[in-house]
Amino acid sequence: MTHPLRLGWKASAEQFGPRQLLELGVEAEQLGFDSVWVSDHYQPWRHTDGHAPFSMAWMAALGERTQRVEIGTSVLTPTFRYHPAVVAQAFATLGSLYPGRIALGVGTGESMNEVPVIGIEWPDQRERFRRLSEAVKLIQKLWSEEFVEWEGEFYQVRGATVYDRPEQPVPIYIGASGPAAAKLAGRLAEGFICTSGKGQELYRDVLLPALREGAEAAGRDYDVIDRMIEVKVSFDTDRARALADTRIWAALALPAEDKVDVHNPREMEERAKKVKDPERRWLVSDDPDEHVEQIRPYLELGFNHLVFHAPGDDQSRFLGLYASQILPRLRAQ
Repeated sequence: MTHPLRLGWKASAEQFGPRQLLELGVEAEQLGFDSVWVSDHYQPWRHTDGHAPFSMAWMAALGERTQRVEIGTSVLTPTFRYHPAVVAQAFATLGSLYPGRIALGVGTGESMNEVPVIGIEWPDQRERFRRLSEAVKLIQKLWSEEFVEWEGEFYQVRGATVYDRPEQPVPIYIGASGPAAAKLAGRLAEGFICTSGKGQELYRDVLLPALREGAEAAGRDYDVIDRMIEVKVSFDTDRARALADTRIWAALALPAEDKVDVHNPREMEERAKKVKDPERRWLVSDDPDEHVEQIRPYLELGFNHLVFHAPGDDQSRFLGLYASQILPRLRAQ
């Protein structure tokens, strides 16, 4: 089975309050987007005008206001402030309420969302990866068995049962920026998530081959895995406006080592002010045909689920422009 092309919208919970973000999610469905993926942050990337609504409550609200669109997290961390057994219960409930429309996207996490909340010392990448692997396996077990007993390296469960579960389990997507997590997605998950703007070699030579390797090692069909990428786009009829909008998300252009141990949105905001070229992480254009050509390489790599993250504050403007000028061109390809 090869997945059909799907085109989604990234609901930036760091940028908008819950009510405004909800109305935008409804608008995205009305304009023809196939999915809506919300970030799960306790703290945003910037303190000034920052937001961080609770993703799971917001997903339920969007589910009630929509009929068709798929709703997922990109991404939630089921290892520190959320125990994986609680995540299993929450998403089973969401899946029961909105069958076939809920997805659980997970990742290893960021210190700014975990350290200030539970006061831990932020572990290294290896431990975070082991925690994620165990959490995914535990969630899957809780969705398929009763009175689950689990004695893991990080988590213990004693006879737990998730009583309300959808007939078809909620698909799990694993976010990956390196080969180990991509292999894990291939072994365990229904979907894979990565983000654009990091060089074609990373996707072509590292992530997608690792995803395939993980799937084949587990005896799974690579083509059944939904290959999703968050594509960072700044498209507007006014090119100067499209360029200026990227400044809001300047933190994304910081090197990974400048972000990994930052726990305070004010500090992240100050570091982002020093970024001279925030647009380098974005596909910036004011021409629809040029913009489709900017996106084309990701389709040619084999990504079938593109979720568009736009930086501007006027998301209604973006949704309207994209729905009328870009989505039809991509589907016509």
